[in-house]
Amino acid sequence: MIEVSDFGSKDSTSPVRRRTGIDPISAVKMPERLTEAVDAWAEAHRLTRSDAICKLIELGLKIAPPVLPSEHPVASEATRSEEIAIHEIETLLDPALPADERERRIRRLTEGPPEFSHERIDLPKDSPKHGT
Repeated sequence: MIEVSDFGSKDSTSPVRRRTGIDPISAVKMPERLTEAVDAWAEAHRLTRSDAICKLIELGLKIAPPVLPSEHPVASEATRSEEIAIHEIETLLDPALPADERERRIRRLTEGPPEFSHERIDLPKDSPKHGT
Protein backbone atom coordinates (compact mmCIF):
# COMPACT_ATOMS: atom_id res chain seq x y z
CA MET A 1 0.00 0.00 0.00
CA ILE A 2 1.28 3.46 -0.85
CA GLU A 3 1.39 5.88 2.04
CA VAL A 4 0.59 9.57 1.65
CA SER A 5 4.23 10.40 2.36
CA ASP A 6 5.24 8.25 -0.65
CA PHE A 7 3.60 10.61 -3.13
CA GLY A 8 6.04 12.95 -4.78
CA SER A 9 9.01 10.60 -4.33
CA LYS A 10 11.15 10.08 -7.43
CA ASP A 11 11.17 6.25 -7.16
CA SER A 12 9.63 5.14 -10.47
CA THR A 13 9.58 1.47 -9.41
CA SER A 14 6.78 2.06 -6.91
CA PRO A 15 3.38 0.94 -8.12
CA VAL A 16 0.97 3.72 -8.97
CA ARG A 17 -2.41 3.44 -7.31
CA ARG A 18 -5.26 4.37 -9.63
CA ARG A 19 -8.39 6.18 -8.50
CA THR A 20 -11.21 3.72 -8.20
CA GLY A 21 -13.96 5.94 -6.84
CA ILE A 22 -15.88 8.75 -8.45
CA ASP A 23 -16.07 10.95 -5.37
CA PRO A 24 -13.94 14.11 -5.36
CA ILE A 25 -10.74 14.06 -3.33
CA SER A 26 -10.71 16.14 -0.14
CA ALA A 27 -7.47 16.70 1.74
CA VAL A 28 -7.59 16.78 5.53
CA LYS A 29 -4.90 18.32 7.70
CA MET A 30 -4.69 16.53 11.05
CA PRO A 31 -2.18 16.43 13.90
CA GLU A 32 0.08 13.38 13.88
CA ARG A 33 -1.53 11.89 17.01
CA LEU A 34 -4.98 12.13 15.45
CA THR A 35 -3.71 10.54 12.23
CA GLU A 36 -2.25 7.69 14.28
CA ALA A 37 -5.57 7.22 16.07
CA VAL A 38 -7.46 7.18 12.76
CA ASP A 39 -4.97 4.67 11.33
CA ALA A 40 -5.37 2.43 14.38
CA TRP A 41 -9.17 2.61 14.09
CA ALA A 42 -8.94 1.89 10.36
CA GLU A 43 -6.74 -1.14 10.96
CA ALA A 44 -9.08 -2.47 13.65
CA HIS A 45 -12.00 -2.16 11.23
CA ARG A 46 -10.00 -3.31 8.19
CA LEU A 47 -10.52 -0.05 6.30
CA THR A 48 -8.25 2.27 4.39
CA ARG A 49 -7.44 5.61 5.98
CA SER A 50 -9.75 7.39 3.53
CA ASP A 51 -12.65 5.03 4.22
CA ALA A 52 -12.02 5.26 7.97
CA ILE A 53 -12.12 9.07 7.89
CA CYS A 54 -15.39 8.95 5.92
CA LYS A 55 -16.93 6.43 8.33
CA LEU A 56 -15.83 8.37 11.41
CA ILE A 57 -17.28 11.59 10.01
CA GLU A 58 -20.55 9.83 9.17
CA LEU A 59 -20.73 8.44 12.71
CA GLY A 60 -19.98 11.85 14.19
CA LEU A 61 -22.65 13.53 12.09
CA LYS A 62 -25.24 10.96 13.13
CA ILE A 63 -24.81 11.77 16.82
CA ALA A 64 -24.35 15.52 16.38
CA PRO A 65 -27.34 17.52 17.58
CA PRO A 66 -29.42 18.87 14.71
CA VAL A 67 -29.03 22.53 13.91
CA LEU A 68 -32.36 24.20 14.44
CA PRO A 69 -33.22 27.44 12.71
CA SER A 70 -33.10 30.37 15.07
CA GLU A 71 -36.20 32.39 15.85
CA HIS A 72 -34.11 35.52 15.59
CA PRO A 73 -32.39 36.45 12.34
CA VAL A 74 -28.75 35.48 12.26
CA ALA A 75 -26.24 38.33 12.21
CA SER A 76 -25.16 37.31 8.72
CA GLU A 77 -28.75 37.68 7.49
CA ALA A 78 -28.90 41.16 9.01
CA THR A 79 -25.56 42.01 7.43
CA ARG A 80 -26.75 40.74 4.06
CA SER A 81 -29.95 42.80 4.34
CA GLU A 82 -27.92 45.89 5.16
CA GLU A 83 -25.62 45.27 2.18
CA ILE A 84 -28.64 45.02 -0.13
CA ALA A 85 -30.11 48.23 1.32
CA ILE A 86 -26.80 50.07 0.88
CA HIS A 87 -26.54 48.88 -2.72
CA GLU A 88 -30.07 50.08 -3.49
CA ILE A 89 -29.46 53.45 -1.81
CA GLU A 90 -26.24 53.91 -3.80
CA THR A 91 -28.15 53.41 -7.04
CA LEU A 92 -30.61 56.15 -6.04
CA LEU A 93 -28.02 58.71 -4.94
CA ASP A 94 -26.67 61.33 -7.31
CA PRO A 95 -23.28 60.10 -8.60
CA ALA A 96 -22.02 63.70 -8.59
CA LEU A 97 -22.19 63.85 -4.77
CA PRO A 98 -18.83 63.84 -2.96
CA ALA A 99 -17.89 60.50 -1.38
CA ASP A 100 -18.18 61.78 2.21
CA GLU A 101 -21.69 63.15 1.56
CA ARG A 102 -22.74 59.84 -0.06
CA GLU A 103 -21.45 57.93 2.99
CA ARG A 104 -23.23 60.33 5.37
CA ARG A 105 -26.55 59.89 3.55
CA ILE A 106 -26.20 56.11 3.37
CA ARG A 107 -25.34 55.94 7.09
CA ARG A 108 -28.29 58.22 7.98
CA LEU A 109 -30.68 56.03 5.98
CA THR A 110 -29.37 52.68 7.26
CA GLU A 111 -28.76 53.66 10.88
CA GLY A 112 -31.41 56.34 11.17
CA PRO A 113 -31.01 59.93 12.27
CA PRO A 114 -29.05 60.35 15.51
CA GLU A 115 -31.95 62.13 17.22
CA PHE A 116 -33.97 58.87 17.07
CA SER A 117 -31.22 56.45 18.13
CA HIS A 118 -32.60 56.28 21.69
CA GLU A 119 -35.89 54.92 20.26
CA ARG A 120 -34.30 52.04 18.37
CA ILE A 121 -34.91 48.66 19.95
CA ASP A 122 -32.17 46.91 17.96
CA LEU A 123 -29.37 49.02 19.47
CA PRO A 124 -27.94 48.64 22.98
CA LYS A 125 -29.10 51.30 25.39
CA ASP A 126 -26.46 53.56 26.89
CA SER A 127 -26.22 53.31 30.64
CA PRO A 128 -27.55 56.43 32.33
CA LYS A 129 -24.79 58.84 33.21
CA HIS A 130 -24.83 60.17 36.73
CA GLY A 131 -23.67 63.73 37.23
CA THR A 132 -21.44 64.53 40.18
